[in-house]
Amino acid sequence: MANVINSVLEYTNNIIVVNDGATDNTVNILQQFPTIHIISYAPNKGKGFALRTGIKEAARLGYSYAITIDSDGQHFAYDLPRFLAQLEDTPGTLMIGARNLSQENVPGKSSFGNRFSNFWYWIETGKKLSDTQSGYRLYPLEKLSKKKYVTRKYEFEIEILVRAAWSGIPVISIPISVYYPPANERVSHFRPFKDFTRISILNTVLVLIAFLWIKPRDFIKMLFSKDGWQRLWDMIFVNPQESNHTKAASIGFGIFMGIVPLWGFQLAIGIPLAILFKLNKGLFLIAANISIVPVMPIILLASILTGKWLLGTDIAIPDWHNISLSQVKHDGIAFFLGGSVLAIATGIIAYIVSYVALLFIRRKRQRVIA
Repeated sequence: MANVINSVLEYTNNIIVVNDGATDNTVNILQQFPTIHIISYAPNKGKGFALRTGIKEAARLGYSYAITIDSDGQHFAYDLPRFLAQLEDTPGTLMIGARNLSQENVPGKSSFGNRFSNFWYWIETGKKLSDTQSGYRLYPLEKLSKKKYVTRKYEFEIEILVRAAWSGIPVISIPISVYYPPANERVSHFRPFKDFTRISILNTVLVLIAFLWIKPRDFIKMLFSKDGWQRLWDMIFVNPQESNHTKAASIGFGIFMGIVPLWGFQLAIGIPLAILFKLNKGLFLIAANISIVPVMPIILLASILTGKWLLGTDIAIPDWHNISLSQVKHDGIAFFLGGSVLAIATGIIAYIVSYVALLFIRRKRQRVIA
C-alpha cells in the first residue's frame, strides 16, 4: 500500500484512502502519510461499500471527478495522465481502465470472469466494453454520488457501471498497464462461489430491469426524439453491410419473441439466439419491444381468443372480474396455444413485409444514387 500511495503522490496530493476495516498493519502504514484524507471504519464491509464511501466523500469535499485505484499494486500511477488527457476531450465521461488480460500470470478465472461480465453488461446496456471488471476508473461524481446503491461487495462495480450507462453517462475504455504476480505470491479476497453467486443474482435483476423498463423507455424516447425516426430508418434501411434477409429475419424473429408466451424470458432467450444466428441485435430488440406495457394486454387478449378459436371453444372475451380455477386452466391452455401460433404467424408476416419493403426501398435508393 505504501508504494501505491507514494507513486500516486508523484502526480497529486488529492488522495482519499478508505480503510475498509483492515486487520493487518494498514493503520500503521497510513500514519506515515499525515497529509492525505483517510476514512477508517470497522468491521470490514466489502469493496463496494468502500467505493461508495469514497465516492460520496469525494463529492462532499467538492471534487467533480474521482479516480479509483486498487491498493494491492496491480495498477500503476503512471497511467493517471491517460485519464486526465482523455477527460479534456470527453468531460462527464466514466472511464474504465482496460487491462491486457492476455499477458503472463493472468489468472484463468479473471479472464473468464471478465468475458462473462462484458457479455452481461452488453445485454443490460446495449453497449460494448473490453474490460468491465477493472477497478482503475474515473467516475464523474455529480450524478453518481447522488444515487442510492444496493450492493456492497465486488458486484458494486457492475451495478455502478450499468446504472451510469442507464443514466446516459458515456462509458469508455482507456488502455492501462496491469501487474499480476505469480500464483504463489498472489493474494485475493475474491470468494469464487459466494461472490460469483452475488454477481449472477445482480445480473439477473439488472437484465429484468433492462428488458422490462430501460429498453422500452429508451425506445420510446428515441421515437419522440428530434431525430428518432431518422435513426430508426437508418438502422433498418441504410446500413448496406447487411442483406435484406438478415434485416427482415431480425425483425421477424424480434416480433416472434415479443409475442410468444414466454414473458419474462423472451429477451433472455432471444438475444443469445440472435447472436447465434448472426442477426441484427438492434433490430431484434426494437421489434421485440412490441410487447411493451400499452400493447401487452392486446397481445394477451389476442392470444387467448386465437387459442379458443383453434380449440373450437366459445370465442368470448374472458370475464376478468369473476375468474375461477377452471377458467384459469382453460384460458391458460388457450393463451399458450394461441400465443405460440400468433407469434409464428405474425413473425412470418413481419419477415415477408420487411423483406419486400427492404427490397423496394433499397432498390429505389440505389437507382437514386446511380
